[in-house]
Amino acid sequence: MSVLDERTGPAGPAGPAGTGPSAGGPAKPVEVADGYRAGRTLPLRVELVRQLKRRRTIVMGAILAALPFVLAVAFAVGGEPEGREGRVTLMDTATASGANFAAVNLFVSAGFLLVVPVALFCGDTVASEAGWSSLRYLLAAPVPRMRLLWSKLVVGLGLSLAAMVLLPLVALLVGTAAYGWGPLQIPTGGSLDPATAAQRLAVVVAYVFVSQLVTAGLAFWLSTRTDAPLGAVGGAVGLTIVGNVLDQVTALGDWRHFLPAHWQYAWADAVQPTPQWSGMIQGTAVSVTYALVLFALAFRGFARKDVVS
Repeated sequence: MSVLDERTGPAGPAGPAGTGPSAGGPAKPVEVADGYRAGRTLPLRVELVRQLKRRRTIVMGAILAALPFVLAVAFAVGGEPEGREGRVTLMDTATASGANFAAVNLFVSAGFLLVVPVALFCGDTVASEAGWSSLRYLLAAPVPRMRLLWSKLVVGLGLSLAAMVLLPLVALLVGTAAYGWGPLQIPTGGSLDPATAAQRLAVVVAYVFVSQLVTAGLAFWLSTRTDAPLGAVGGAVGLTIVGNVLDQVTALGDWRHFLPAHWQYAWADAVQPTPQWSGMIQGTAVSVTYALVLFALAFRGFARKDVVS
């Protein structure tokens, strides 16, 4: 038994998938199965399992998990790090404890390496479906467009966060095994006890994730605009690199404060004896603002897009 529903969908007399209401045409009455609930289509767990099984997810997880081992071997081969010109940096304290080793892993990867999984998980998600010519069939299931985008965005952000947690967690385990469990030695002097250091590192991971929301927004928006996953991922990474380059142009003066890249290392203020939050607050405000605009553009554009892939 079926009932008439005013929901916009690809079924009914509107024509084949990609040319009817699902593809951007006017809403028409369509027949749907009795008991159909749009909110129950494409559950998050289903999308999560689909993404976890993909090769790129496994490869990216393996790369992030391997980085701490690579750095540990590098320190073992190269010897203890030494200060440069009398200055002690975070890198120079890498072997002081497991907490220091985890902080160094975040420091060396936050600028670029952690950008890649965010761009990959958020930029590949919709464009890959279009590239496989399966996007219109998902909509014909019928999965409402906003439901589909929401599921893919939540899973993409969830995997991005998991990637950022995986790296310091593995680094903490490797560093503790290699250098022992101890306080976090601060380059400028002083230290944080292990419990406090763990809390501060959790804050650092949270801030790094928030600062990467701009990359996530760029990748997700581009993913709804193209059928080429590489274009969406590469475009997001490229624009992020451009932002980093512009931040180095001191002639821009205070205009650099509006660049998300300007605040990407503000988390360093959280691993001080007396943490400073002003930089992270400003960085969070800038990143969230850009991200919300980009996510809104993605949803608005996809709702009007003629899906033919």
